[in-house]
Order: sequence, then structure tokens, then C-alpha cells
Amino acid sequence: MTRTYPFHQVDVFSAKPLKGNPLAVVCDADDWSDEEMAAFANWTNLSETTFLMKPTVADADYRVRIFTPTGELPFAGHPTLGTCHVYRSHSGNTHKSEIVQQCEAGLIKIRVTGEKLAFAAPPLRKFGPVDPTSVSQVAAALGLAPELILDTSWTDNGPGWLSLLLRSRADVLAIEPDFVALGGFKVGVVAQCRAEDGIDADFEVRAFSDRVEDPVTGSLNAGLAQWLIGAGLAPETYVASQGTALGRAGRVSVDRIGEDIWIGGQVTTLIEGKITL
Repeated sequence: MTRTYPFHQVDVFSAKPLKGNPLAVVCDADDWSDEEMAAFANWTNLSETTFLMKPTVADADYRVRIFTPTGELPFAGHPTLGTCHVYRSHSGNTHKSEIVQQCEAGLIKIRVTGEKLAFAAPPLRKFGPVDPTSVSQVAAALGLAPELILDTSWTDNGPGWLSLLLRSRADVLAIEPDFVALGGFKVGVVAQCRAEDGIDADFEVRAFSDRVEDPVTGSLNAGLAQWLIGAGLAPETYVASQGTALGRAGRVSVDRIGEDIWIGGQVTTLIEGKITL
């Protein structure tokens, strides 16, 4: 017997199609096995594929499982916003200003403001200066001279991010990573933009993991925001650019409101259809 499921592919962190980070979303996936989810995510070959389900706890609006082509993630940023966008359209639940997502990392709050969605940055699992040996390996793999690195910190909220603050946006964009030398590190790189950069953003960001560069990364930007704002290196409200080196134009909004830091952006639906298994 064949089974059919609604399917969406969306572009996250961009109001302009094809300029953000794509995400595949399977709806009504409650009867999918772990093996089927893993196989389908491997088949789509996108950085993440999500499976939208009914919640299993009272406080959540929906549940999501998040898979890369090689395994499951407890949390990821652009899948959170993309899945929420699909949930709102698929369920017709578009009146709420705050939605609660259940995922393997727990409950994640998502704010709805006009066309923008934003999630509350989850707590960091690992934070603080990076050991010199790791910094040396990562710097060599990215071709960075020591004087270009202003500061370092672990910004791990699940994926394992190690982050470097660089001297300039030009230094960030000039990186040509050696993924073999990078080994198993997942690395975020950030620099403050200057007026002469002529860009509508305050910071430029790049993300390197699993032998690829990610176009726009919600979890990394969440960790960076907690580090930079907490250390007084960034204002409480700013916009980050990501994806420039890949021909994308991702824009990530960061807003500290009370004790929460909200990571937001727009989501555009590009493909709607059905899956038959």
C-alpha cells in the first residue's frame, strides 16, 4: 500500500527566492520510522530535512524531527523557522503571535512578527575560550594568520560550533577552507561590517561543517549572538549577513528582549506537492 504526505521546500532567511537556505519539510509524518526519515533526508541531500508531527507534550503546537543526510540533530535554526512557516500554512494556525516547537532539544519558542519568524536562542551547551591547539588547527585549515583572529569562543548549542571573531568582513570573505584539514570541527567565522563595506548588515558570518559551507545558519547565529552581545562586542539588536561567498544574500535579525535573544528571518515557499512512498 502506498502512502502520500504533503511536502514543502522553503527558502529560509531570505525574502528573495533562491538567496537563503533551502529546507525540505514532510508534513503529517507521525507514522514514519526513524529509518525512513534518515533515508529520505539522505535522498533529498539538503543540509536538513524536517518531519512535522503532532506534539507529544501539552505545551507544544507541533513536534519536529530534524535530519541531515547523515544523521539526526536535536536542534537547528533554519529548520526551526522553515518548519514553523510550513506548520502555520499547513495547519491554518496563523493567528498566534507565539508558537512553541517540540524537538529533541526541548521546547523552542518562536515569535511571529509580520512576515518574520524568530526563535529564542537555546542555552549554550559549551561556552568559553577555545584551547590554543584547536585554534591553531582551525586557523591553518582556514588559511588565517594569527593576527587576523581577534577572539575565539565555543558557541555550541547542539551542533558543536567553535567560533572565531576576525578583523574585517574582507578577511571573512577571503577564506578558502581546507575541509580535510578542518577535521571534525564545526566552525563559525564572524566580523563586524564597516561603512565602507556598503552592505545592509552589521556583521558578516560564514559557517563550515561536515565538509561543506552552510549558506545561512540559525544555530550558529544564535550562538554568536549570545557570545558577542554577552561580551559587549555587538549591540543588542543587529543584522547578520551570511551566504555572500556562495552567491546567497541571507539576512539574520538578532534582538535581545529581556533575557531572551531572538534569531529571526523571513521564509519563502518555493515548492509544494506530495510524497508517495
